[in-house]
Amino acid sequence: MTLAYAFIGLGHLGANLAASLLRNGFAVTVFDRDPAAVESLVALGATAATSPAEAAARAGNAITCLPSPKVSEAVLTGPDGLLHGLPTGGTWIEMSTNGRDEILRLAALASAKGMETLECPVTGGVHLAAAGRITALVGGDAALYERHRPAIEAMCAKSFLMGPVGSAAVIKVITNMLAFIHLVAAGEALMLAKQGGLDLAQAYHAIVASSGNSFVHETESQLILNGSYDIGFTMDLALKDLGFALTMGRDFGAPLDLASRVNAIFEEGKRAYGGDAWSTQIVKLLEDEVGVELRAPGFPAKLEL
Repeated sequence: MTLAYAFIGLGHLGANLAASLLRNGFAVTVFDRDPAAVESLVALGATAATSPAEAAARAGNAITCLPSPKVSEAVLTGPDGLLHGLPTGGTWIEMSTNGRDEILRLAALASAKGMETLECPVTGGVHLAAAGRITALVGGDAALYERHRPAIEAMCAKSFLMGPVGSAAVIKVITNMLAFIHLVAAGEALMLAKQGGLDLAQAYHAIVASSGNSFVHETESQLILNGSYDIGFTMDLALKDLGFALTMGRDFGAPLDLASRVNAIFEEGKRAYGGDAWSTQIVKLLEDEVGVELRAPGFPAKLEL
C-alpha cells in the first residue's frame, strides 16, 4: 500500500521535493506559511491543510523541510504542531539540516508521543531536487527506512543509510562544510586566473577537466561567471551549517582550521551583503577587494540539468 504524507515547508527545496512525491503518485497534504507556495502545490494535485497538525492527522506521516532547528521545533511541538496531529506509530521524516544534538532531542520528543523519526537531509542543490536527482542522507532504524524508502526514492536519486538518528546530521554538516570551503577556494582560483590574464570561460572548463575540480566549481562557479549568484541558498543558511560544523569539531575533538577561516569569511560576507544574500556572493568579497568582476559569456543565471 502506498503511504500518504504531509509535507511542511515549501521553500526553494521543499517545494521541489513535495512536487516529486506528487509526480510519483503519492497523496500529499501540504502546509506552509506562504499561501502562494501552497497554491502552487495544490495546482499539482496536493491537498492544502490549515496547520501542521491537520496535515499530519490527514496523512498519518509527515515530512518537514525547514530553515532552522528553531523552526523545526516549533513545527513539531507548537500548539498546532506535528505532535498534536501525527497518530501513534506515525513517522516524522525530518529533511531539514540540524545539528546532531538538535535532531536527537527532537526525535526523543516525538518518541515520547509514540512517533518514529527518520532524519533525511538532502545534498546536491535545488536544481537537482527539481529533477528528483538530489541525494538523501538518512539516519534512523533500518526497517523504518525500508518502509519509507519508496517515498525517499521518489524524491531522491540516491540515498545512504548512515546509521541511527544523529548520523545523517553529522554527514550532512560535513558535506555542507566542504561545499563552503570549495566555494571560497573556487572564487580564489577564478580570481587568480583572471589576474593571470586567462580567459575565464576557458579556465572554468580546464578546471572542470582537472584534478582541482569539485562539484561546487562545476555548478556554483557558473553562477559567479554569469553574475547572478542565484544558488537559492543564503548567507544565513551557510553560517547556520558552518556553526553546526564548528560545534561538532569542538565536541568530537576534530580541529577544523579551514572551516573556522571560512566561517569568518562568511561572517564578513553577511556584514557586507546581508544574511539574505545568496551564499555564492561570498566570492563578491574578493571581487570588491580586487576591484574586478569575474564574468564570462555563456554561463546560466540559474543552474539547469
